[in-house]
Amino acid sequence: MFSILGNRIPNSRVLDLYAGTGAIGVEAISRGATHVTCVESSAEALKLLRQNILDCGIAHHITVYAHTVKQFLNRPEQWEGPYDIVFADPPYTIAQELESLLTQPVTERLFAADSWLIVEHAEKTTLPVCLGSTAYVRRYRYGDTALSLYSYSGAASR
Repeated sequence: MFSILGNRIPNSRVLDLYAGTGAIGVEAISRGATHVTCVESSAEALKLLRQNILDCGIAHHITVYAHTVKQFLNRPEQWEGPYDIVFADPPYTIAQELESLLTQPVTERLFAADSWLIVEHAEKTTLPVCLGSTAYVRRYRYGDTALSLYSYSGAASR
């Protein structure tokens, strides 16, 4: 994924939905992101995520929300966006539910101008051409896994 993002990472604000152990957020900070917001609901994953952040000494660069993605998206007052990069790695069985979450009108405020949304999903899953206010750009296949890249080109509302 980071080879896809290339020079978009330095000085970016990243939102990691379904953050798991925080590997994406830690890597984003190591590559120059200014801030990462992680959203995770699993108590076990949250424990590991918080420990990884402490072990890496980057707690001042990462905010962790112990919420489901739906809860987080329904609380825009908590967002630390708009975000330049939004990454979503939902459990493969619910990847298509992301469409309903991202089509809420308020989610447009997630995205900075010219931002990207990357969704990791099973290679056999077909995602829609538009997810909320983002438009499909390209799909990258890695064995049984795929990354779908979407672009948001609207004006950000801060």
